Amino acid sequence: MSSEQTRLEKNFMKFHQENPHVWELFKRYTNAAMGAGRGYYSAYAIFERIRWHQDIETRDELGFKLNNNHRPYYARLFQAHYPKKAYFFRTRQLTSKRPVQNEFAL
Repeated sequence: MSSEQTRLEKNFMKFHQENPHVWELFKRYTNAAMGAGRGYYSAYAIFERIRWHQDIETRDELGFKLNNNHRPYYARLFQAHYPKKAYFFRTRQLTSKRPVQNEFAL
């Protein structure tokens, strides 16, 4: 595993722990896309929907910013938590050999 990947994973884990509402929105919008009949979708699009929701729909002043580096980790976290829906996000293989698990061992 590269030091860059380790840094990205650590940054994701910290953000995820400090911002559980982002995970809830990610799950909600992913399930909405599935309910709309999508066979697969993009974590990028889900992130943009979260941004729209926070900035436009609710004008939420939580003050957090979504780092695009977190997108693949949220997609993998969704796959780990919902293995029957793992097909929904197409992810690239990580350069590390570690398997994805339900919690933060991404």
